[in-house]
Amino acid sequence: MAVLSQYDYLFAIGTIFAFLDAWNIGANDVANSFATSVASRSLTMKQAMCIATVMEFAGSMAVGARVSETIRTKVITTKLFEEDPAVLMLGMVCAVIGSSIYLTVATRLSMPVSTTHSIMGGVIGVGIAAVGVDGIQWGWKGVSQVFAAWAIAPGIAGAFGAILFLITKYAVMRRSNPVKNAFFTVPLYFFLTSTLLAMLIVWKGASSNITLNDSQIAGVIVGVGAAVALLVTIFFLPYLYRKLILGDWQLHWTMIPQGPLLLRRGPVPPRPADAPTIQDYYAGHLTKEQLEARRAQETGSDDVEKHPGIKENMKEGSSSDIITPEPSQHAAPKERANLTTTKPVAPAGPMYSPKVFWFYLQKAVLHGVEKDVVAMQSKKDLLSGDLEAMHATGEHYDNNAEYMYSFLQVMTAATASFTHGANDVSNAVGPYATIFLIWNTGSLSDKVPVPNWILGFGGAALVIGLWTYGYNIMRALGNKITLHSPSRGFSMELGSAITVIMATRLKLPISTTQCITGATVGVGLCNGTWRTINWRMVAWIYMGWIITLPVAGIISGCLMGIILNAPRWEHGQ
Repeated sequence: MAVLSQYDYLFAIGTIFAFLDAWNIGANDVANSFATSVASRSLTMKQAMCIATVMEFAGSMAVGARVSETIRTKVITTKLFEEDPAVLMLGMVCAVIGSSIYLTVATRLSMPVSTTHSIMGGVIGVGIAAVGVDGIQWGWKGVSQVFAAWAIAPGIAGAFGAILFLITKYAVMRRSNPVKNAFFTVPLYFFLTSTLLAMLIVWKGASSNITLNDSQIAGVIVGVGAAVALLVTIFFLPYLYRKLILGDWQLHWTMIPQGPLLLRRGPVPPRPADAPTIQDYYAGHLTKEQLEARRAQETGSDDVEKHPGIKENMKEGSSSDIITPEPSQHAAPKERANLTTTKPVAPAGPMYSPKVFWFYLQKAVLHGVEKDVVAMQSKKDLLSGDLEAMHATGEHYDNNAEYMYSFLQVMTAATASFTHGANDVSNAVGPYATIFLIWNTGSLSDKVPVPNWILGFGGAALVIGLWTYGYNIMRALGNKITLHSPSRGFSMELGSAITVIMATRLKLPISTTQCITGATVGVGLCNGTWRTINWRMVAWIYMGWIITLPVAGIISGCLMGIILNAPRWEHGQ
């Protein structure tokens, strides 16, 4: 039996809201990390969910920190609660309640926010209500870093993302033979990506479990990059050579392990009409000339000379691609067939019959996965503005070259998810571990051991949140900020990862949400015009960052203050 069994109700309430907090982290934080990969079509929604599930759990359970600071944000000290640990337990319950309520509202409004700053706001509010303003660390080691991070993180990530994309743009995509150039740069990019991601895992994801010195860590990091580049050269390049340069339409990605043996395949047979093709990463996105031509036809303009796009397409007999505004008209035949399929209908029979019950169970579980996020990103709303005109400012690159970068983007997204699971799950389980420790032992500690069952509890809630409601954040990001493609998305995610690596070494508390948003804007601006960015959506996201800390703090602080100062009545007095 727990030492503070009289507070069983507090532990129960803390458990419920810790689950809600972790659920929101999955629906908000993890979702915005994968929005780039889904928006660029490098991953389907189901693929993103499966990768996130495996990597988040692996990160949290395998190399996740087994020790979490009682107050992760170092805002208040546990010494203030030594006389009555139950007050700190109450405070952590109020902090988790405030954080989870705010995150629930933010996720519902499709506002990607920092879950780290949300729980920090909750702790600040609790601290002010319990010990006053003087008990809060307002200096650089405390709250001031958060305000600085609002400007530092997006700016640095944007700069790194832009540099990476500009190198790709001018060294590969704008060359006369972009597929060939991309082919030769793939091993180099895999070396760079795997080296940086190894840094991310070693320095941020598994730092508590590594006992190597600096030179040994450097050797491991470079060794990982070299090993990945060698494997890519031996096994992946032959596949790309046959598929993209020789046009071998019979290849499937499952043949990659055959490596050099693929080069011994005979000549490529003629391609049949129904042969599978590489998906169009720009499906549904018109160029500036195509958009002008289509809109001129829609308005009935006869001045064809002002819109050469009409003339060209009429000559080529492809005017249907310009006249019809629906994205499905630009998809490949198989994609169009998938887009026009009707929704599954429930089988006839009572609810308790196995077939009907299984149908609705499957529908409930896969509700969030079966959403067409890319199509949802193209829908107009108050924050979207003229999405077609915004996307039209983005240059379209060779589709086969983009295909190569989709593999790099998947690798980047998977590793970022692994690191997220190793670290950010503790935003929910850190306070919950404090609640459990005080309830179970009645004692305080600056360092709180996190049991494996709590890590599993947080990881499960996070994955459930991603699967059930992650689409709500994904549909507000990606193409709603700027045009996405694999080469752009890869630069965004790697730029964000580099920023996280730097911040980890400098011990700056930045948010992955802010990093990926800044990198998205930085890469978008590489199109050469400010009109390529949806500034309404950027302002909406930025507003969410600013109000996160005070709103979560007010909710938690008010709740804590009301409970601490509520009138008490004892029977018999």
